[in-house]
Amino acid sequence: MTFSPPTAHSAGRSRFGSPADSVLRLRDASLGFGDRTLWSGLNLDVHAGEFIAVLGANGSGKTSLLKVILGQNQLSAGEISFLGRPVSRGSRQIGYIPQQKLADDGTPLRARDLVALGLNGHVWGPPWPSRARNREVDELLAAVGATEYANVPISTLSGGEQQRLRVGQALAGDPRLILCDEPLISLDLNHQAGVSELIDRHRRERNLGVLFVTHDINPILGMVDRVLYLAGGSFRIGTPDEVLRSDVLSELYGSTVDVIRTRGRVIVVGAPDSPHGQTDAAHHDETSVISPQERLP
Repeated sequence: MTFSPPTAHSAGRSRFGSPADSVLRLRDASLGFGDRTLWSGLNLDVHAGEFIAVLGANGSGKTSLLKVILGQNQLSAGEISFLGRPVSRGSRQIGYIPQQKLADDGTPLRARDLVALGLNGHVWGPPWPSRARNREVDELLAAVGATEYANVPISTLSGGEQQRLRVGQALAGDPRLILCDEPLISLDLNHQAGVSELIDRHRRERNLGVLFVTHDINPILGMVDRVLYLAGGSFRIGTPDEVLRSDVLSELYGSTVDVIRTRGRVIVVGAPDSPHGQTDAAHHDETSVISPQERLP
């Protein structure tokens, strides 16, 4: 079967409906810092229920894209809207799942406290408890399979257990869009599968849009509807079969890149900072391990 390469300035084909039905929309969007352009001319619609993987080498602008959506970075040009309105900082309808980063020993928070911060946490710590709030926290803990360690200090939990709590925290505001910034980094294969499947299950049950930044698409390959691949100031958008091809990535990088498919996995050879199947930590800006609200000044 022959596929036509997706164009760099196309919004990409999607089975989820027309651009008018999108949760998130970017039009002719560009982002740069100083003389450096990370990407430009980006047209993208993220629909409810759609799972989009964001791939690319270190420094290609993946985390910066999430910061634009969160209202922390401003576009250099173009437009962005969420639910038909301009993006604003701290929207409770956008959930955020950070990289796995273990809490420091002695962190004075239980598992339920971490999840509760997603409901109405702030820089001064959790608010006073209430029955309604405790009920919501219990439901979120159950939804991510964390009930049995609800009252355990988070510093004693495994990386996979802590990421489950961050998924619960991201779901706390009844979001329409979930942003995932390398959430599988440093997790073993079993925990990678558990966290990925948890995110995928909730996006299906709740009809959430998902933007999932990753250096290795293989743990989520069967869940992904489309790929946004950033490289060299440009991009490609399309299904995994349309984008993860030797000819497409070679054109994007401007040098020979081989894409090998074996035993259900995708291996990219020859790309700078080869973004698939690697264990190196991604280059990124530090963000809080506690609460999306705490990241915002």
